[in-house]
Amino acid sequence: MTNSLRDPKVAATLKRLHARATADWLVFLRALPAVLWGWLRGRSAMESAIPYLKNAYIPINAEQGQVLYALARAAQAKTIVEFGTSFGISAIYLAAAARDCGGRFTGTELEPNKVKTARENLATAGLDAVATVLAGDARETLKEIAGPIDFVLLDGWKEMCLPILKQLEPQLRPGAVVLCDDIKAFAKTLAPYLAYVREDGGPYVSQLLPLGDGLEFSVYLGASEVRS
Repeated sequence: MTNSLRDPKVAATLKRLHARATADWLVFLRALPAVLWGWLRGRSAMESAIPYLKNAYIPINAEQGQVLYALARAAQAKTIVEFGTSFGISAIYLAAAARDCGGRFTGTELEPNKVKTARENLATAGLDAVATVLAGDARETLKEIAGPIDFVLLDGWKEMCLPILKQLEPQLRPGAVVLCDDIKAFAKTLAPYLAYVREDGGPYVSQLLPLGDGLEFSVYLGASEVRS
């Protein structure tokens, strides 16, 4: 069975990007005054730092990337969607899974410089034939996505994760996997999202995975369970 993460182009690109992402601490250093002020007001460090993050990677780590790839392969995902592609690290893991499953990856990103770089990184990894990064507001760009969707990663603006999930929900196939990152870092902001996917009798089975800042793993049960 093919594993595109072992492809030399993919592996080299991921190694380079993970190394570059270690410089994110400089971004957070510049954001420190805002973070401290936000802390005094009861906000998380990540929430307070948001205005400074246009040039930050804030990526998944390699362990999370391996899990993303494995989950997408296990789901035999042919249509993979990501909200919040940033510079494309998670996109490479997911596009690798899409290629190995005979499918396609589609990401969306608001920041133009991140869109350009993510596309370049996917091309360098040799995955551009199976990957598309859409530029703009996800509420508009993701209207182009045709179902059924097999796999979703929500890693963009945290206030938008629940609206984006609800927008994509009619396109999800029964058994689709939905992941939402940074659950612990944005606990307050993502509380409505968690309430939705964890609601008793709702259309999801959901559990927090102890990876990074918390990765919520949800499985969509099907349209018959969708709330009115």
